[in-house]
Amino acid sequence: MSRSLGLMAFLGWILVLGGLVGLVYTGVATLTSMLLFGWLLLVGGLVGLVHALQNRGSNFFWLGVVVAALNLAAGVVVIRHPQGTAEALTMFAALLFLTGGVFRLVGSVVVRGPQFGLTLVQGAFGVLIGVLILFEWPGSSLYVIGCFFSLALLFDGLGLVAMGIAGRRIVRQVSGVEGSEGPKPPESPTA
Repeated sequence: MSRSLGLMAFLGWILVLGGLVGLVYTGVATLTSMLLFGWLLLVGGLVGLVHALQNRGSNFFWLGVVVAALNLAAGVVVIRHPQGTAEALTMFAALLFLTGGVFRLVGSVVVRGPQFGLTLVQGAFGVLIGVLILFEWPGSSLYVIGCFFSLALLFDGLGLVAMGIAGRRIVRQVSGVEGSEGPKPPESPTA
């Protein structure tokens, strides 16, 4: 188990490294993530099509074929036009930040719950990020998706590292306690 947790920490460090490299080269990270997204759509579409063909007699055959065809078509478009896809997804992300921020701002003012201040700050940051991305769009599409993707890699990697290290410590502590006491022999019922 300790070895598996060590492997988890090692993979976490690889993700951290990938995230840091992506933050330095955000344009490359954006195009890489778009191409990865396109290939995932293609593979998902092929798997969906095979699954639909294996279940030709089912009621959902045509729905499976249509969804698979849409995935395949979207994958081809994303792979052929990664920059245009990045622009569209960046616009979508900016609008999500903007509307989410507005809803948090209005919700925090209307409800005034126990987390009023935190929700107000989250809403303000959401609006600010959305506005900043929109003002720089389409130029911001070269770095926004790559930055988000790299930050996700970085924080996921740090989480894996923390879990791996903490898990190894726990395993060492548990195995050290059991090793010092030794296994207890079962008590005999005749005593």
